[in-house]
Amino acid sequence: MMMEKEILRQRFNPDGSMLRRQQMRMLDILLEVDKICKKHDIKYWLSSGTLIGALRHDGFIPWDDDLDIEMMRSDYLRLMEVLPKELPDWLALQNDKTDPNYFYCYAKVRDRRSRMLEQNRYDRMWKEQGIYIDILPMELHPIWLQKLTEKTIGHMYKIWRTSTDDAKAIKSVRRIFWLNNSVLYPCLRTLLHLTSFIFPLKTITSGMGIPFHNPRYADEIFPLTTHDFEGHQLPVPGNADAHLRHLFGDYMQLPELTKLAPHVGELEFYE
Repeated sequence: MMMEKEILRQRFNPDGSMLRRQQMRMLDILLEVDKICKKHDIKYWLSSGTLIGALRHDGFIPWDDDLDIEMMRSDYLRLMEVLPKELPDWLALQNDKTDPNYFYCYAKVRDRRSRMLEQNRYDRMWKEQGIYIDILPMELHPIWLQKLTEKTIGHMYKIWRTSTDDAKAIKSVRRIFWLNNSVLYPCLRTLLHLTSFIFPLKTITSGMGIPFHNPRYADEIFPLTTHDFEGHQLPVPGNADAHLRHLFGDYMQLPELTKLAPHVGELEFYE
């Protein structure tokens, strides 16, 4: 197994490669966020491909060019309050409050010492464009409701993806974003709260407006434990194996290595 890991490292992300430098920069960001979360008793866990990397590779998946963490929405809202006050100068919080053209329903923490543009070009008018990690809020709500909120943002993504006039498109995107986050989603959360006494909520899924609806289960996530990730013990779901098998099936099986799709289009380091 160790030999296989080293072969993959040498093939995809050897020391000094652009990808490995990006991964180490993402790790630096994560460690800063981890420090702040510990200080304020905010619980988070490694998720998605980052969690697969932890369990299968004790670090990044060798070809992975992003990093994801998740937390419950109550912790997410607290983190959004403290990050602007506590992040070092080389990092920036990116959400709809800090970047007027940013329209995702989850946050990023960006490195100001680099510039990176993604293949999908959604980031072309964003204020911050450095290497980042994603911070995703999770909510207790049924899958059908999550799928419904995904439909409320579909047109927004289509406008931005097909735009030939970015200034006009961003105005439309902002209107849809405001309507969802200021009107529709608060109403849906209130309705859920009122009905949860009759229909208890058991499924955890991505926050409203985030286009991922795979279900999570509290008894697989909590209590959290830790696992080695690039030489650091970082939070992971308590039953990470069951959690990942529910989401991805046999996650220990490597994918077809000739069909990998990178996120990054352009990347440069300033220091």
